[in-house]
Amino acid sequence: MADIAFDDDGRSRLRALLEDRQVGKIDYFVLEQPPTARVGVHTEVDPDHQGEGIAGKLAVEFYRRAAEAGQSVVPLCPYLKRWSLAHPEQAPAPTDELTDRALLKLREDPATW
Repeated sequence: MADIAFDDDGRSRLRALLEDRQVGKIDYFVLEQPPTARVGVHTEVDPDHQGEGIAGKLAVEFYRRAAEAGQSVVPLCPYLKRWSLAHPEQAPAPTDELTDRALLKLREDPATW
């Protein structure tokens, strides 16, 4: 398989690109008030590319970019949650306060993502 490239608008979506075509994505929102965090709410891989490790590569890149920006990650989507539990050395657990803030934001504004 060719190398996967990543594209992130910095606010709501990290995309996995294969030859300039989106083959996967993580939708997220950012908690702006300190401490800031990226909240992953949905991970999806094109059916033609499932089983190729794209979701895992997206997760690694998502956590890498959050760390680079000085942000924590709150993995609310089922895939990111499972991945983070399986890779604690790459995916530090968020504080309860961050998780509560993320869940509250989703309840108050479901259109957040």
